Amino acid sequence: MPAKTWIYDAILYLYALSLLFSFSDVATKNRSAKRMGTGLLAFVWLLQSVFIVTRVMEHRYMPMLTMFEALFFYCWVLVTVSFMMNWFLRLDLLVFLVNVVGFAILALNFFSDPSVTPISEQWEAKDELVFIHITLAIGSYAAFLIAALLSGMYLFMHRQLKSKRWSAVMGRFPSLDKIEGYTYRAVLIGIPLLILSVALGTAKIMLEGDAHLLLDAKVISSLLSLAVYAFYLMQRLSGKLPGYLLAFWNLAAFTIVIANFLLFNLYSGFHQWIWM
Repeated sequence: MPAKTWIYDAILYLYALSLLFSFSDVATKNRSAKRMGTGLLAFVWLLQSVFIVTRVMEHRYMPMLTMFEALFFYCWVLVTVSFMMNWFLRLDLLVFLVNVVGFAILALNFFSDPSVTPISEQWEAKDELVFIHITLAIGSYAAFLIAALLSGMYLFMHRQLKSKRWSAVMGRFPSLDKIEGYTYRAVLIGIPLLILSVALGTAKIMLEGDAHLLLDAKVISSLLSLAVYAFYLMQRLSGKLPGYLLAFWNLAAFTIVIANFLLFNLYSGFHQWIWM
């Protein structure tokens, strides 16, 4: 069973990485990121196929008789269909959304199966789901913090240049264009990480059978954070807002992230652990 656990983990982590690269392509039309995301997704499809074939050889039937098998096969179908859409229709955004849903279902399916042994025998499968959820959230918060710091640098530089004041400290800063570009890349990393974290958190809620927690303050604030950063991303891609306003918006978005991490835990039904 531990060998199968590594297959489960490999599928999930490769799937997550594939989504990160795919998001970069959807947001910026980055062909290199698309190739990387597609390649990782191909490995996911291959591992899923190996699992299905192994299941057929072990049990002598098409693995669709149990809920776990049916959902796993459904996720395999989603990946297969996404490849077809990517090849014939070139609908990158739709392919990304299909695979986000597929990833969430796959995670829910893996961690709801009692036969899936976690990496550490002291852990339950649900604990591993929470661990990955928290890890992704922390990664997104780190990316958003870097983006906020860069935005602060941008505003400082912009004010100094506008007032025609120069200092030795400014000589150690990158140009405004580079700062803005780095900020954009940091947000590009943070958004998909937060999307995946929210997807796994939702899977955990559904796994516990507490659907009412979908209206929890923590869930709503996380979705609000995503919406604010998505607006920043759209404005940046449209080129309608100048750099200093984008920097202000990015700092405002990070304020919501801080509130999400600190304040909304007071009103959350399942995140009080942070204050322990």
